[in-house]
Amino acid sequence: MRTEDVLAAIATGLWRWDNASGTVTLDGEAARLLGLPAEPVELPEVAVRSRFHPVDWNEINGIVNLAVAEGTLAEARLRIMDEDGRVLRTVRSRSKPLANVTPEGRQDYQLIGTIQEIAEPQPGTTAAHTPITGDWRRSREAFLLDAGRALAEARSTAEVLRVAASLSMPGFSPDGLAVFGVAGERLSIIGHHGHLPGDEVPFSDMRLDTDYPAAEVVRTGRAIYLPTPEEYKRRFPATWPLAQRFGRISWAYLPLIVAGRTMGAWMAAFKHPVSFSPDERSVLTTVARMLAQALQRAGVAESEKELATGLQRSMMPTLGPSIPGMRVAARYVPTGGGLQVGGDWYDMIPLPSGRFALVIGDVQGHDVRAAGLMGQLRIAVRAYASEGHRPDAVLSRASRFLAGLHASSEEEAEPYDDADFRSPRFATCLYVECDPETGVLEVARAGHPDPAVRMTDGTVLMRSTAGGLPLGIIPDTDYPTTRFTLEPGEMMMLCTDGLIETGGHDLDTGWARLREVLEGETHRAESLDKLADALVAAVHGPSSHHTTGPLADRREDDIAVVLLCREGPGCGCGDSVAHPSRPARRTMLTVAQAEPERIAGARRQIRELLHDWADAEQVDSAVLMVSEMLTNVLMHTDGDAMLLAEASGELGARRLRVEVADGSDELPHKRQPGEMASSGRGVLLTEMLADTWGVDPRGEGKSIWFELYERSKPAEDATTDAGPDRP
Repeated sequence: MRTEDVLAAIATGLWRWDNASGTVTLDGEAARLLGLPAEPVELPEVAVRSRFHPVDWNEINGIVNLAVAEGTLAEARLRIMDEDGRVLRTVRSRSKPLANVTPEGRQDYQLIGTIQEIAEPQPGTTAAHTPITGDWRRSREAFLLDAGRALAEARSTAEVLRVAASLSMPGFSPDGLAVFGVAGERLSIIGHHGHLPGDEVPFSDMRLDTDYPAAEVVRTGRAIYLPTPEEYKRRFPATWPLAQRFGRISWAYLPLIVAGRTMGAWMAAFKHPVSFSPDERSVLTTVARMLAQALQRAGVAESEKELATGLQRSMMPTLGPSIPGMRVAARYVPTGGGLQVGGDWYDMIPLPSGRFALVIGDVQGHDVRAAGLMGQLRIAVRAYASEGHRPDAVLSRASRFLAGLHASSEEEAEPYDDADFRSPRFATCLYVECDPETGVLEVARAGHPDPAVRMTDGTVLMRSTAGGLPLGIIPDTDYPTTRFTLEPGEMMMLCTDGLIETGGHDLDTGWARLREVLEGETHRAESLDKLADALVAAVHGPSSHHTTGPLADRREDDIAVVLLCREGPGCGCGDSVAHPSRPARRTMLTVAQAEPERIAGARRQIRELLHDWADAEQVDSAVLMVSEMLTNVLMHTDGDAMLLAEASGELGARRLRVEVADGSDELPHKRQPGEMASSGRGVLLTEMLADTWGVDPRGEGKSIWFELYERSKPAEDATTDAGPDRP
């Protein structure tokens, strides 16, 4: 009796599917099961395809590809349809794919197998999913979507392993998992779940030629399915005693493959029998592929983070020994994207004179090249400062050094080099030389934001300083020096623009946001380290991945911040007592003949000095009078103008005294300017707006001053409430 007759007697047909030629050969029984005349026939692929339910046809492609990759049988359940789209019967196909590589290098295959009718015929019904098939497929698709999303969001190897352990596969969830990694010729366990601590020791360091399923999977790149303990013992007798003690019934070992390279293996163990049907194998294979990609992403991210952290730690200094009478705190936070390295830096440099220098700077960009230039520039600045050069000389030499690096890069550039990598970059910098005994600070600035000073009463002022171009733009650039004193109890903040402008702010709104933190009563009572953390937290806000709320992680640029506090009453260093009475606020500024633009800085400082003044019109009056007095000095004398402003007293009853001194002996006098005159109204304005004013001659020059007394209400309200006896 022929084999075909025996198979036909049990309703089983034979078929051969040639992928290269696109033809399908059927025997008589196979043709009958497909709804065709019961005789052998060779048909084009499209004719056979029309007999299968579309959903089943889409799935059989994946099953065949999986069988080709694993070298196993392709098993599938298919619904046969007639010309009207009605389901005739359900058959089970079992086929063996035979791969064949064409001379052109294309891989084709032939499927040789059987078709057998199963006991699920549903004649007369439509081609809808059966309840069992539909539920399984929907559950599998939902599981794979959830698993892919969870693995894609994992940011570290530990998170990937935790997600893998929490996956609940539809109908056959494993109770034991292990991920094996490869290092050279050794196999080790990266992580496991469902085992006791110490159970991984026998598997933690294993040679790849060991007779163990995970080792064979790594060697061959093919999955191994062991549905029974007997199958495990038969195939791997040497390592069966290691697996026997865990009491598992079925095992699946799948390769973790990324970009054609096997990076490890994944074991899923079950305490209940699993037959590893094609659907179950498809789910396991898909999870293994997603797990491999997630582990690779996590490994790359961890390597980049370790590289960035090590690079920044090697470039960022420690603040050094404590300074008698002063305290220092600093923070550096890289940008939120890329390698998390950038060009911001800070430094604290001991000087030969017994003083010390604080340096903060920002190299253009926040990439690897910016970090490299930052490291070179920081070393150069430290070397120039250690030689004993003054602040202006240190920045001049640093600018020449950075410009020289650009020139060398352009000379050595090759035609195929990255133009952006070779393009010149500039750097901003702020250099402060500090005398800890007197509190005198000498500041040189190269395009960097001005420092901010918090006074003993908590008021924060931007301290205007003279400055020059950023480093590296012009090799020979002068950097004027500004000198002022940090009084006992005052604190100075140096920062890069990332702290100010992050979150869509400009310089003005950014400073206003930082002032709220610096002037807050809570932060004034905290130590410098806590205040530095509060400044960074106020800019970034809580991370959106961990904490819900209105703020979000907004690291758009690197951030560097340095805080310097001179110990004294009300300094807020953590162990000092607040001053019993409200201290005076003072600010001082020099406007040179060649720097008329500094008048704008003087106006800004007066506004900041009076930012909590009760009457806004009085603030405008003070700003106008200061502007007039400074302008008159520059126009009518040949010397510089020195501004000294002081606000004293309790809130609501303060006195503002402003003095502008110059070296000229000529006293101001009243004029009667005509309607079209462009000058001559300064004294008239001062008489009208000031509560009192005067001119004090000195040995060399004079001092013009005015005073304003704070009103709790605007002028018109005060006049209304004054009564008939008051003007």
